[in-house]
Amino acid sequence: MGNPNGFIEVKRKVAGYRPVNERKYDFSEVEQTLNEQDRRDQAGRCMDCGVPFCQWGCPVTNNMPEWQDAIYRGDWKNAIDLLHVTNNFPEFTGRICPAPCEHACTLNIHEEPVTIRENEAFAAEKGFELGYIRPVPPGPRTGRKIAVVGSGPAGLACADLLNRWGHYVTVFEKDDAVGGLLRYGIPDFKLNKAIVDRRISILQEGGIKFKLNVHVGHDITGTDLLQQFDAVCLTIGAMKPRSLDIEGMDLDGIHYAMEYLTQQNRINHGLNITGNEHILARDKDVVVIGGGDTGSDCVGTAIRQSAKSVTQLEIMPKPPDKRNSDNPWPYWANILRQSSSHEEGCERLWSVLTKKCNGEFKRVKQLEVVNVIWLKDNKGRMKMEEIPDSGRIIKADLVLLAMGFSHCIHEGIVGEFALKFDNRGNILVDKDFMTTKPGIFAAGDAVTGASLVVRAIAQGRYLASSVNAFVRNK
Repeated sequence: MGNPNGFIEVKRKVAGYRPVNERKYDFSEVEQTLNEQDRRDQAGRCMDCGVPFCQWGCPVTNNMPEWQDAIYRGDWKNAIDLLHVTNNFPEFTGRICPAPCEHACTLNIHEEPVTIRENEAFAAEKGFELGYIRPVPPGPRTGRKIAVVGSGPAGLACADLLNRWGHYVTVFEKDDAVGGLLRYGIPDFKLNKAIVDRRISILQEGGIKFKLNVHVGHDITGTDLLQQFDAVCLTIGAMKPRSLDIEGMDLDGIHYAMEYLTQQNRINHGLNITGNEHILARDKDVVVIGGGDTGSDCVGTAIRQSAKSVTQLEIMPKPPDKRNSDNPWPYWANILRQSSSHEEGCERLWSVLTKKCNGEFKRVKQLEVVNVIWLKDNKGRMKMEEIPDSGRIIKADLVLLAMGFSHCIHEGIVGEFALKFDNRGNILVDKDFMTTKPGIFAAGDAVTGASLVVRAIAQGRYLASSVNAFVRNK
């Protein structure tokens, strides 16, 4: 603990965002950075608690006190080495993680947690700048070959570790570029794709092979993979979107969020899309159904496309501004959050149920909505009731469905192997991440359901450990 009085002498200071009137006209990253001295001072606020609840709250169990102290001392080599012990990609989580560690930070008792996420991103950038993050090819190869299907954060973390441990690793990606959700799900204004490319180059130089535009289960069968590889890892995400079972869903102008976000990311990187294929918000009244991070990403993208108006609907009640008594520290704080996209101009409506889509000439023009109230039944379960006479019309030239994902895609390789599912439709695995088909493993959102990037990385690491033991004993 470099500065025992750091949390007393230094106030929490965040880097903040670029000015709204500047950032909403481009897709560059919105978050700014502090200078090095400020960042070291912020790291010095870490109390080095006897029980680091921050580590308990972190899915990859980052050793926060240790690398905060290294940052405070300016020991960037030690800081990045400590980060890499538990997290393969701190430059990703340092940008896009909602930081459950900060919710659990002891200083959050007084709502002044250490700026752990920003410190992580800064340390990662110093690691790249100073040449501490570089390819590290393994020593002697084991001769074991492993296929990883899907190049999202879980797949990349799994591949990285297995390659370091000396196995031959091939990653199969159905898209034209590596990254999965990192590449085509998260907008550039939150994660510049040059950051992704930089890490992919290191993984390639370290010995991992990437095969693009190969849709396993279609272009190549799972049986072929089992014949060619000692183990197959499915890190295919949870990409089955939730929809609405209401009248008018067949109208033009209604799209799933990922369809919209993926297309814009492709456009940002040179793809030319014109005509009816282009999902464009310009001069339109846009309604985003779903109040989570994906919905927020749609809001920011629509604003950058010069939407006439943007409204975000959420069926759940508006969260409180402060923790309730039944939601104490160090648990995740169920409070109202406002993203950078919301600051740019968006009306947020809570406890609203969409009942019907109305259109003209086969194109959506309106949504019929009603207010709802959430009550507890005699068993303590929440139930929804419509509020009488609260129905109304909302203008909608473009509707984006951002209600989350139900489970992984069941067709393709999952269907080919007739894998079993849990009661939510996720791939069923045992404690070692083995599916019901011997030699086929799975992890990440395909197993847990849609979750955080940091949880996917953690799952990928656990998966790698199990697969390593399996192929060595095979």
